[in-house]
Amino acid sequence: METHRLVLPGDLNHYGFLFGGRLLAWIDEASWIAASLEYPQCQFVTVAMDTIEFYHSVREGAILTIRCERTRQGTTSVTYAVNVWDFKARPAPIFSTAVTFVRVDADGRKLPIA
Repeated sequence: METHRLVLPGDLNHYGFLFGGRLLAWIDEASWIAASLEYPQCQFVTVAMDTIEFYHSVREGAILTIRCERTRQGTTSVTYAVNVWDFKARPAPIFSTAVTFVRVDADGRKLPIA
């Protein structure tokens, strides 16, 4: 799944760059949507996000591409590789990680994905 985000003034930190926490929220949301579209019968919660490393800074006005691809499915969990690009600035990703979700019931107990 692929989505896009426009970096607006409210997304910037006090130095004028994209606030890291904002990008992490967008990544969490995009990968959760990818999981929910692939498994519409499941209710997922985030349980892990791998390495957090920003390769390049991002300025206001950038249009980011967020691409999520399923890399693993376990009994109760699913993991997505997430890459983020700003093609106007650089052809290489500005951020990459893996996000893992677990399927839960209404009480927060794990359930099989099947």
